[in-house]
Amino acid sequence: MGFAHAAHALYPSYKGIFFMRYELYYWPTIQGRGEFVRLALEEAGADYVDVARRGGKGGKAGLRAMKRLLEGRRVARPAYAPPFLKAGKLIIGQTANILFYLGGRLGLAPRDEAGALWLHQLQLTIADLVTHIHDTHHPISGWLFYEEQRPAAKLRTRDFWRYRAPKFLGYFERIIETSGGPYVLGRRLSYVDLSLFQIVEGLRYAFPNRMKRFEKKVPRLVALTERVAKRPRIAAYLASKRRIPFSQWGIYRYFKQLDA
Repeated sequence: MGFAHAAHALYPSYKGIFFMRYELYYWPTIQGRGEFVRLALEEAGADYVDVARRGGKGGKAGLRAMKRLLEGRRVARPAYAPPFLKAGKLIIGQTANILFYLGGRLGLAPRDEAGALWLHQLQLTIADLVTHIHDTHHPISGWLFYEEQRPAAKLRTRDFWRYRAPKFLGYFERIIETSGGPYVLGRRLSYVDLSLFQIVEGLRYAFPNRMKRFEKKVPRLVALTERVAKRPRIAAYLASKRRIPFSQWGIYRYFKQLDA
């Protein structure tokens, strides 16, 4: 019996952490936006199932279950798109909203209103950054192949590294410095730190050369990333089959022409 099961059997709420089995619904073959939620669940040792990855190769049974919750007429408050989380009778969509819900329950966010909202604000800023990263390789339309928008992708990537990356990553560098580090809340880990880890790792995959040069400008963010990677539960997750590898089908995609 794992820690979560054992603690739940003894105490429904252990040290302010609420225990239940969560159901995460997201595409079974990519990290995407669902990975930010997976990292929080893994770090907390939460009892959860990655529904769409069930049912054999391709997760067909899990995908059918996901479709029923998205399109079923009996679902009173359906999510617009994955990822979404089922917690008891609640269905919660949008990555930042899911993490806002989970944060205090998993011990990954302050319990006071001001602190929780501050962390949510940071996660929403990360959501904006994720869109900018995705649009480096698909700046015109997600329905077109990269090869059909290569000139625009080169321009968008140049803009991203000249303006967007310094502004966004520099902002989080200042947040860590102001907090005293090593995390955005100082000595306490939060779900935002886990998301920043994913941002840095994704940029390293998509832009290995550009990121290697840029990391010198954000040493605290780099240190945070390395610290998160060494956390026992995160390290175990990264080494497991539960961690889906980066690929050419996610937010972060490597194209040699864009990593000049």
